[in-house]
Amino acid sequence: MIAHVRGTLVEKDTAAVVVDVNGVGYRVLVPETVSAVLPAVGEQVHLLTTFYVREEEMSLYGFATAEQRRLFEMLIGVSGVGPKAALSLLSVMDAEQLAMAIAGEDIKRLTSAPGVGTKIAQRIAMELKEKAAEIAWQRKVDRLAAKGKPLPSDRLEDAVEALMALGYNRTDARRAVETAAKSLPSEADTAALVRNALQVLTTAR
Repeated sequence: MIAHVRGTLVEKDTAAVVVDVNGVGYRVLVPETVSAVLPAVGEQVHLLTTFYVREEEMSLYGFATAEQRRLFEMLIGVSGVGPKAALSLLSVMDAEQLAMAIAGEDIKRLTSAPGVGTKIAQRIAMELKEKAAEIAWQRKVDRLAAKGKPLPSDRLEDAVEALMALGYNRTDARRAVETAAKSLPSEADTAALVRNALQVLTTAR
């Protein structure tokens, strides 16, 4: 399995690139969100990759982040979803937007990707919503961490589990905890986080 390629970018368009690695040119299929952020031809590039093998196809798919690659691999694991549909979804949304659309069962957003119909979008949401929610949640935790003195991620997760024990679903619980965390000091305990999150949930009703 080819897990990544690092070398000189020698060709680039919106759907594919060629990377020269020690004299060998690797053609890598990429979503538009990746091709848009790649450097100019002649510059060094690093792509995380998935090597896709079927009876009549052997292709290499490239991504800028681990989240993009994980979502791609999750998507092609869903019955009826091939690499083209997965790339289409990753071309119209970044990784966090796509994860949130799947977790939130946003069928309208998912079907905005060319080649993704309603039935396929529903199947993706049904099979992947929990895994997608994990990705979206981690991105949000990372953003809180980047702001200076965040609440520890384990405390955030404890608060989510507490809300779920009270009957809330994971997606709603995580949204409420994220909102509550923004207004609390870093030393706030789980109980305070849960209290504030419950207020958020009550207000939203």
